[in-house]
Amino acid sequence: MHAVRSPLAPAGFPEMPPIAGLELRVARARYKDWDRADLTLALLDEGTAVAGVTTRSRCPSPEVEWCRKALVLGKARALVVNAGNANAFTGNRGRAAVEAIAARIAGHLACQPSDVFVASTGVIGVPLPIDRAEAGLDAAIAAPAAGWEEAAAAIATTDTFTKGATATAIVDGRTITITGIIKGSGMIAPDMATMLGFVFTDAAVDPAFLQAALDDANAQTFSCITVDGDTSTSDTVLAFATGKAGNRTLAETDDPGADAFRAALADVCRELAHLVVRDGEGASKFIRIDVTGAESDTSARRIAMSIANSPLVKTAIAGEDANWGRVVMAVGKAGEPAERDRLSISFGGIEVAREGLVVEGYDEAPVAAHLKGSEIDIGVDLGLDEGRATVWTCDLTHGYIEINADYRS
Repeated sequence: MHAVRSPLAPAGFPEMPPIAGLELRVARARYKDWDRADLTLALLDEGTAVAGVTTRSRCPSPEVEWCRKALVLGKARALVVNAGNANAFTGNRGRAAVEAIAARIAGHLACQPSDVFVASTGVIGVPLPIDRAEAGLDAAIAAPAAGWEEAAAAIATTDTFTKGATATAIVDGRTITITGIIKGSGMIAPDMATMLGFVFTDAAVDPAFLQAALDDANAQTFSCITVDGDTSTSDTVLAFATGKAGNRTLAETDDPGADAFRAALADVCRELAHLVVRDGEGASKFIRIDVTGAESDTSARRIAMSIANSPLVKTAIAGEDANWGRVVMAVGKAGEPAERDRLSISFGGIEVAREGLVVEGYDEAPVAAHLKGSEIDIGVDLGLDEGRATVWTCDLTHGYIEINADYRS
């Protein structure tokens, strides 16, 4: 991880309880020239259900392709995460590395290779060295159990702080726990999931129900954030349910506790998604964008993402400039229904433009004061219908350029 901690980072890593049926371990495979753990191994008890969402990039990594095929089976025994090498755009050598990793862990657990999920993050275009991977796996197998923060640190690349979130819910009269870790700081504009995120629960959940719950949570969280408008080749979010909480297996939306489980899962995913934005490369401001009055929710989200991905909007916020004309520009270029003379815009809840004009008697002072803070709110109402969406992003500063200009070195 980078040494300079994001100014938007939380005070510390949260207290996160262990999940029954899960053991975490970390090791040093040395995928890059660094002195830190960069391989994470999660061992899962038999009977663990799995669900996942992966990148819609047309150039996915072999790991993503492997996970997609394995997810169809709905069961998992292990997860391996490599940091420092994305193993993407690496042809047959990359596929061979994933197969070797899965085979190594399957042999150790006496399970099928398809029960082993693999994810990698880092530099694109460099094949993952099989010898380092296998040596790292052997070290992880022999390592003592690791904690959540150790695992969160081991999956990181340009992150400046470790990211984790946890929640509980009552399901079938029992308290279940949902806990997750995530990595991500740049190349963040997912259209399905985000970065690498891993959620674990002790609840008993049918794989199909878990997949539906994760899809819904993803649509509200991971697919509503952006840092720089770039979608990774490796984006993967996986959810594992060990079933050790002792509840009757959740399988239908009307099962006791189903709503509570889905809400808790969405809460964890939302917190993880926000942490990624708060660690956006070079970020100094966390920006929430609310779009209302659109023709549909889908239209509202597209308009919100157009604003969130606009370099002109993001640099204006970085400069604490109340340039609402840039928001108008981003709305207009989104390709969605909009009428200039019905459009209203606000910063920090203060309306600056209404029905296509600056508000009468507009005083920029309170807006300027809002923009000097680190938590920025932008509101857009199109005045057309009931469609609405919320997305989150960060500002664009010189720090982003500095980090990405020498990313491979």
